[in-house]
Amino acid sequence: MKKLSILVLLVFAGKISAQEIGDRVITTAVPFLNITADARAAGMGDLGVATSTDAYSQQWNPAKFAFAERKMGISMGYTPYLQNTVSGIGLLSASYFNKINDQSAFAVSLRYFTLGDIEFRQTFSDAGYLVKPNELSLDGSYSLKLSPTFSMAVGGRYIRSNLKFQTENVDAVPGSTFAVDVAGFYRSREIAYNKFDGRWRAGFNISNLGGKIAYDENGQDNFIPTNLKFGLGFDFILDQDNVLGFTSEFNKLLVPTPQDFNGDGELNYIDNDEYQSIGFLSGVFKSFGDAPDGFSEELKEMTWALGAEYTYQDAFMFRTGYFNESDVKGYRKYFTMGAGFKFESAQIDLSYLFSTSKIANPIENSLRFSVTFNLGEEFYND
Repeated sequence: MKKLSILVLLVFAGKISAQEIGDRVITTAVPFLNITADARAAGMGDLGVATSTDAYSQQWNPAKFAFAERKMGISMGYTPYLQNTVSGIGLLSASYFNKINDQSAFAVSLRYFTLGDIEFRQTFSDAGYLVKPNELSLDGSYSLKLSPTFSMAVGGRYIRSNLKFQTENVDAVPGSTFAVDVAGFYRSREIAYNKFDGRWRAGFNISNLGGKIAYDENGQDNFIPTNLKFGLGFDFILDQDNVLGFTSEFNKLLVPTPQDFNGDGELNYIDNDEYQSIGFLSGVFKSFGDAPDGFSEELKEMTWALGAEYTYQDAFMFRTGYFNESDVKGYRKYFTMGAGFKFESAQIDLSYLFSTSKIANPIENSLRFSVTFNLGEEFYND
């Protein structure tokens, strides 16, 4: 009962916070897909579409796998959620990639978001029953080099959301849908400058492009978080032991903006029939020009992040980053820091988040960690 009460209060508090920052916050189903699943990206401001290749690339940009330097990689990560308020909520992830040859690779991954155990009772004397709401995604991707410096990838994703609770009057059915990703990654050859060598990186990923999700036949359909990410980075290769990389990333949520569909002066769009009639594909195109305040509001719907990573002898990594979102579109603003330690084929990454927003961040004051194993023969990517 205590966990349930806390959860209800958190949901209510979230609505109050949303009202304080504005009523044009775009909400979707299965928001766990936007949670950073690995500590490396988390340490650099939650970015990864244009960073160097790693075993966590499935979430950010699967096209990077074609540039992997080892035959295969396995990664596992854990992100605690609302740790300072209630226990048992968190995101677990695991991924695996395998290079078929020097030009191509495939990968699979699993993300599992659990809300812990919630006890339901009609009265305090009632025996009650436990429910375990959860969400998951199962992904697969194939990446291919189209040139020595550019690769593309396609991915498929099964999404399942089991959040509706079974009652005597409601036949709860988990919501599910399928989505695809289309991604590209550019990595230049190493360039010799006057005092250092360097390498350019760029990437994009259209992720979660798929149908809406519903929890029963008569319920409303909900958009999933389709995203367009693109970024640019550069590695300063100071010498064989020291590399300093900088990366920037931008993200646009490809979901229609809340509007006053019925002319009543309010942006209550969730139960609006006109909003419900928008298909997921038409919603993608509408998202580029449907903001009520025009282009200026469209720009506010983009988040941006900056990240840096210093690597010493390919064994020690130190990271930092900053993430920014408009005050009227969610108000997420925070600094991050992190570190990585590699020993032979294993690597451990840690990250920590410092919120600079007036709105509490659910991952604030939580230590995220992930572990990677890079195995098999080495591939040389110039």
